Amino acid sequence: MEKVCRHPRVRVVAREEDAEFVECLECGDVFDSSEFRDMAIEENIHSEEA
Repeated sequence: MEKVCRHPRVRVVAREEDAEFVECLECGDVFDSSEFRDMAIEENIHSEEA
């Protein structure tokens, strides 16, 4: 089973009018910064349930 990267270090790689894209410096994934915030929120919810 592959280890899931939690994207601990990211950098902004592009900005558009209403979007900002970030790249994970650990695994290289590029995604919308709003997705990154959503991932952090989901992670907090799951850790509180445990």
